[in-house]
Amino acid sequence: MSVTLAFTAAALFGIGTYLVLQHTLTRILIGIALVTHGANVLLMGAGRPGTPPLIGSGDPEDMADPLAQTLALTTIVISFGVSALLLAVAYRSWLLTHDDEVQDDIADRDIAARKEADKEVADEETWHDAVDLADPATEQQP
Repeated sequence: MSVTLAFTAAALFGIGTYLVLQHTLTRILIGIALVTHGANVLLMGAGRPGTPPLIGSGDPEDMADPLAQTLALTTIVISFGVSALLLAVAYRSWLLTHDDEVQDDIADRDIAARKEADKEVADEETWHDAVDLADPATEQQP
């Protein structure tokens, strides 16, 4: 695989992943499109070049790898379906709220609150441990 294709696929995956993690459906849609384009570039770079893989058309050693082409076609079809679904969800969100931002749900808020509570408990235990170590009067005798 060419180094240029590898860097292009890495850039598409990186930018696409960043966009998928956003809270706007249009950015998520563009991110998924970039990730699938990166997958197609990676698959096309992984397949070896050669003559078309048709039986009886030449030496099998000189033929291109048909698996990479098949997988690329599969990613195109799947990305089309996911893009159509996200466009429908974005359109419905726009009709209902006049915005395409994805809101946090109750489970996300519960997890964030639990994380903060665990952090406070850990900080309190660390503080108590530090006070116990600093004060020799709190040491327990067996």
